[in-house]
Amino acid sequence: MLRVTICLIALIAPCLTAWPQDGEGAPDRVQFAPTRSVDGFDMPVGKPDAVGYYRSRGLIVGRHMGDDWNGAAGGNTDLGAPVYCTAHGLVVFARDARMGWGKTVIVRHAYWENRKWNYVDSFYTHMHQIFVREGQQVRRGQLVGSIGTNRGMYVAHLHFEIRKNLRIGVNQGSYRKDLSNYYKPYDFILGRRNIAGGNRRVQVPINTFRLQARVVDEMGKARSAPENPRETPPARRGDFKVNRFGDPLR
Repeated sequence: MLRVTICLIALIAPCLTAWPQDGEGAPDRVQFAPTRSVDGFDMPVGKPDAVGYYRSRGLIVGRHMGDDWNGAAGGNTDLGAPVYCTAHGLVVFARDARMGWGKTVIVRHAYWENRKWNYVDSFYTHMHQIFVREGQQVRRGQLVGSIGTNRGMYVAHLHFEIRKNLRIGVNQGSYRKDLSNYYKPYDFILGRRNIAGGNRRVQVPINTFRLQARVVDEMGKARSAPENPRETPPARRGDFKVNRFGDPLR
């Protein structure tokens, strides 16, 4: 009987480790959904190494919490150019967020590091088109959208972030703009081009952030956001001041 029990434990243990119920960055008391674990991160443009692109602006603590990627030829020459998913994950947001964001995609990722599961969101915004839907499984290097201007608000570019805090969503103004909530995207990716423990079926937390009162989905239809009293209220319109260029790259 003991031998049978040991054999059963040996068979079940890998399944348990493949379905983590918590991890670094996971809020308490949230639902989980399955996805594919990350085997590495790539750049979101000019895959996999951002060939033909440069960073016009990097992360500036307190002001600009991501990287702006521009085509090497400058101006609007990269308008409509492809935007790729940085790693395997689950699409948790794919809508027109309006305000300073415009068409935005958020993908949630699970990766194995320091002997535990960690979660991050990759954030792609100001896009011209969205090519994925919420709840969709996406792979590293998959097309998620195209570079845009957010209705002419900016010169064409991709604004890209990596978030530690899974509660932010599009409500950036409600959270501290510092490295307690964000990673420096370029450095984060360079340090994780290949990751052990990838391509496994794992779970990621979902429904972690509250949407603004009304958003527009990828089909252009206005949708009311569900209420969640546990989340912080959405940011005001004036809180979204992004991509003004001219600042030194950091």
